[in-house]
Amino acid sequence: MRRFKTLLVVIVGVLLGSTAAWGAPADSADVVATLEQGYASLRDLRASFTQQAELASVKRVQRGAGELYLKKSDGTVKFRFNYTKPKQQIVSDGKTVWYYLPENRQVMTMDAASLFAGGGGIALSYLTGIGHLSQDFSVRLVGSGRDAKGNYLLELIPKKQGQAFTKLQLAVAGKVVDEYRRTGKVPLFFPIVSSVVFDQLGNRTAIDFSRVRVNGGVSASHFNFTVPAGVEVVRSPLGGK
Repeated sequence: MRRFKTLLVVIVGVLLGSTAAWGAPADSADVVATLEQGYASLRDLRASFTQQAELASVKRVQRGAGELYLKKSDGTVKFRFNYTKPKQQIVSDGKTVWYYLPENRQVMTMDAASLFAGGGGIALSYLTGIGHLSQDFSVRLVGSGRDAKGNYLLELIPKKQGQAFTKLQLAVAGKVVDEYRRTGKVPLFFPIVSSVVFDQLGNRTAIDFSRVRVNGGVSASHFNFTVPAGVEVVRSPLGGK
């Protein structure tokens, strides 16, 4: 369950990178403001993703790939992760979360609010509320603040103890941050090049997104889930329907 919650924290995280610089380097407040303002303009999102998870206990790397759909609607955020590798789906209509493992012929179901309550609250904030990063995290720039491509390197540590992860690192496109500093406007939603999440067990999960399409009109039907015939339904102790 902890790995599942960590996955939900990070999977939304990595979009659109580019190289640029404008004047003196930005500080962490500029980078956070870019993310928060950009998120406010988001209505829906569709993107491909690749994932690499390094499992500390067994010294093994797991790789995954798939497609993400996300939609803000009626004060909630709906999401769907279709994994092609390994085969699995994570779907939420904003109220219920379904975690479907076809090879196991099993679906785990839970109430979204219960899943992210307590230790997962920050996880939900990151997934559905980039607009409040500065409230939930202590933020700093890593190293010199920028990588070789000009992207800003941001590290976020949850302010509350007992969260599903210990820290989150984001590479944010320098071009977009510098445009925000120059004009006060964000030209792209959530301009993150890459993200890395570190959990309490020492595991490290990195995600990259491509083919990002923002505000293109994602259908609400993507967030419906029907349990396939013959598949076992497991109700999570965190809450389910």
